[in-house]
Parts: sequence; structure tokens; C-alpha cells
Amino acid sequence: MSTPPSKPAPAPTDSPWAPLAARVFRALWIAQLVSNIGSWMQTVGAQWLLVGDSAALVTLIQTASSLPVVLLALPSGVIADRFDRRSVLLAAQFAMLAVSSVLAVLAFTSGLTPTVLLVLTFLLGCGTALMGPAWQAIQSELVERRQLGQAAALGAVNMNLARAVGPALGGAVVAAAGAGWVFAFNAASYLGIAAVLVVWRRPQTAAPAAGNERLLAALYAGRRYVWNAPGVRRVLLRTLLFIPGGSALWALLPLTASRSLGLGSGGYGLLLAAVGVGAVAGAFALPRIRRVLGANGTLAAGAVVFAGVLAVLATVRVPWLVTVALLPAGLAWIGVLSTLNAAVQSRLPAWVRARGLAVYLLVFQGGQALTAPLWGAVADWVGLSACLLIAGAAMLLSAASVRRWPLHDAEGINPSPSDHWPAPPLVFEPGETDGPVLVSVVYRVPADKRAEFTDRMHRVARSRRRTGALTWGLYQDGNDPQRFVETYLVASWAEHRAQHHVRLTATDRSHEERARELLVPGTLPEVTHAFDTASGPAVPDQAGPRAPWSEGAGPGSQDSGQVSDGAHHGPPPTAAS
Repeated sequence: MSTPPSKPAPAPTDSPWAPLAARVFRALWIAQLVSNIGSWMQTVGAQWLLVGDSAALVTLIQTASSLPVVLLALPSGVIADRFDRRSVLLAAQFAMLAVSSVLAVLAFTSGLTPTVLLVLTFLLGCGTALMGPAWQAIQSELVERRQLGQAAALGAVNMNLARAVGPALGGAVVAAAGAGWVFAFNAASYLGIAAVLVVWRRPQTAAPAAGNERLLAALYAGRRYVWNAPGVRRVLLRTLLFIPGGSALWALLPLTASRSLGLGSGGYGLLLAAVGVGAVAGAFALPRIRRVLGANGTLAAGAVVFAGVLAVLATVRVPWLVTVALLPAGLAWIGVLSTLNAAVQSRLPAWVRARGLAVYLLVFQGGQALTAPLWGAVADWVGLSACLLIAGAAMLLSAASVRRWPLHDAEGINPSPSDHWPAPPLVFEPGETDGPVLVSVVYRVPADKRAEFTDRMHRVARSRRRTGALTWGLYQDGNDPQRFVETYLVASWAEHRAQHHVRLTATDRSHEERARELLVPGTLPEVTHAFDTASGPAVPDQAGPRAPWSEGAGPGSQDSGQVSDGAHHGPPPTAAS
């Protein structure tokens, strides 16, 4: 009996290393690794130059590198959505190359004072802030959506692999040749990412997501989306609850190395390397851990492990024991951060992805920037050991809060675009800035389904607000209890057109369809678009001249752009706007 040919083995898309099969992702990952090694070498050099000063001054290095994200994350997100992300990333690389070169020259010439060091570190942080949203947003262009979790984990592996190599290498270089050489290496490390970006040809279809939106309008659109996306807000809350305690490790580790353990710059580099080794090793175990614990279990377990590590740093004075204890800290860090990063990426549609990620980076980096000097002040006040124990207690509270505020289930979320609204059949074409636009949608709902319809429309309301609605309301007609009127106000015609063709997702469509399942059989929603009489254009009459706006137009005015009472008499459109 002949044996049928076996089918080819499926591609290992579930492997943690699957995204590296994509050529551009792989090249950028390697270039980023070199750049991250340079960044960690510089961090060691900068912190060690200040380690003889107060604890608060040492922790200001972390604040100087993280604070720019607080100030620039949202504008950077708008820039990444409005302009070509490849060009944004190139500009950031060359800007950081220039600042790092100045830092190296000043270090070689002994002109690097603490103030100048902090200022230049702040400027490097500005480059990181500009780069962050664009870098995160292009991940979905480099790998498949189902691999975003693995890509986020590989990003964390990259950072922690660099942490395993960079600090030890940086400490050795500082001890042997001085801080100037670590700054010089960091400057050269930006050239690798720039070279890959120059070679990469981004797909022509990947047009800027924000189009021609003005800066303030685009900022407001991003903030509005995040505020009306419960899943994204919960990711931000979990980040906010983890970062304060987590930042204590990075802010206070150089003080632990020098004051508690009596180590030099090389010893401090080895402590950071232990965290990196733990994270890289943890990348192999992370898929299994997530399968067993789930996303929320991973967050809780990571916080507990981090609390234990902080307790060891506070009480143990044996360097090798502390080094061993830092290994699980790397696993906990990569587990929590990759879980949060994948969660926020999987919940954001393309049109607002960079802005949403900018808000996430704002919370993540801003939490570190604001809490690092606080931990330094607390360490000066109550002592280093007590400060580490307080941070550990904060991590335990973070773990306990997962039960109360878990991440929402993302199974029903599909952020892929859905252009399912038909073009409104207006009798004239409004200008892009005309508005505000009042959209009214009339539904007919049977008496026994009104409560369920109202409940389902609350999800539709969040969809309207996420995609552009300034206000939203649902009203029941007092003279006709079956008649419900939904109204929402959009700032301009351009915003409403973006709702039609850019901003809606498959999830938004699902919410609309579930609400319309409850309508009276054979009826369809009826839609009206009305413009502000003070700012909207006049409607041209049949002879050609522009006629004044009128209220209470006749039966033929449905979707005409004129103000209407919503009692439509013409044939209804096939879908609501």
C-alpha cells in the first residue's frame, strides 16, 4: 500500500521567534540591538559620572531621558500618523547621532558638567520621544497582526539582551578608558538603524493615517479615541499601576551597587547584565507562561516577582546573591511589558495607532520620569533599604489590583478597517471645514426589545465618540414609542468623511449590526445630515444660485444637508452614517 505524501509542516507562527522571518523586521531588530547596547553603555557612563553626588541627582538621569516622552509623546504620535513614518524615524536617528557626538566630544575634553550632561541626556530623550510612536506603529507593517505579541516580546528581548551586554561592556570601558568612549560608541550605533531605514522601501499603500488633519485636531482625535476605548484605557491603568514600583529598580540599582554592595562601575554593569540575561532566558519560557497563566496572570506574577527582587536588594549584602536574584527580575519585566505592549497594539486601528501608542508611551515613560526622582528623595530621607521595601510593597499592591482591574478580553476586538457606510446623497458637496455636522439616525424598535436595544446602543455610542462624535444622544419619541432617534455632532465635514472611509473598524460594524438586529422587521435606519446654519454653506436651488438655509424642509430634503426634524418621508438609505 502506498503512503500518501505528507502535507508540509505549517509555518511556526506561534514561535516566539517567528517575526524574525520577515527580512526588514530582522534587519531592524539587529540594528536596534546594536543601538540599544550603545544606549545602555551610555546610561552606565552617565550614571557613574554622577554616582558620587546625591541620590536625587543620580536618579535625574532616568528623569532626563524619560521626561521628553511626557512632553512630546502626543505631538510625536500626531507626526507619526500625519507624515511618512520612515522619514520620521530617519530624522530622529540623525538628531540623536548629532547630540551623542557632542556628548562624546565634551567628555573627551573634560567639559561635561552635571548640568550639561543632564541637558544633553534630555535632548537624546527628545529624539527617543520622536522615534517611539513611529517605531511602534510600523511593527504592524513588518509582521502579521497575529504576530504582534511575538514582535512585542522580541522588542523586549532586544532591550534586555542589550541590557545583558551593554552595561557590562560599558562598565568595563568606563573603568579602562573613561566615559567618552561609551558616548562615542552610542553615537555610532545610530548609523545601523538609519542604514536599514534608507534601504527599506515602505509600501506605497501605507499613506499617512492622519492625512491633512491639523495638529490640534489630530491631537484631540487621538485623545478622544483613547478615552472612549475601554480596552485601551485598562491597558494604560495596568501600566500606571506597575511602573512606579518597577522604576525603583532602575533608579536605585546604581546606588545599591555602590553603597550597599561596594561595587565599582564594572560590578554595576554586571548587575544590569543579570537582569538582561534573565529577560532573554525568559523569552523562551514566556509563551508557555502565558498559556498557563493568561495575560492577567502574567501581570500579577510579574509584579510579585519584582516585589521579591526589591526585597532582596533591600536586605542582602552579598553581591553574587543579588546578581542571582536579579535574573527573575528580567523575566518579570519582559513578561509584564510585552503583555501590555501587545495588548495596546492589538486594540488600536491603523488610523490612530501611533497616537494611541504615544499615550501608552506617555504613561510608561512618564511614570518612570516622575517616580524616579521621588524614589531618590525617599532614599535620601528614609534610607536606601527602606525605600526599596516601600517600592516592593507598591508592587504587591499592583499584583493584588489585577483581580479588581484585569485586562479586558480582546477576543471580540477586530481593528481592521471597515468602509461599510455609503456616501451620503447630499444635493451639494460641503467644504472640508464646514460644520459642525449634526447626524440623526431614526430607528423603529418593537416594544419588547427596547431595553436590549438601548443597552446595545451604548457600544455604538462609544464607537461614534471614538471615531469623531463630540456629543451623542439616544431619544425615544413621546408620540411614537417605537421610534428612537440617535443624534451625534461631528466637528466638521472632513471629520465625518473620515468616519465614513477611514476610522470605522470591523468591531464598530459588529456593534451596529447587533443593534440593528432588534429593529422592526423590514425597516431600515433613516439618516439626516444637518449643518450649522451659522457656518455651513447655503444650499444651491435648482436654478443654480445658492439659497438660504431653511428649517422644516419638505419630503425631498432627506439627506439634503438642510436642517430636518428627523421625520423622514423619502426612501431610507441602506446603512446609517
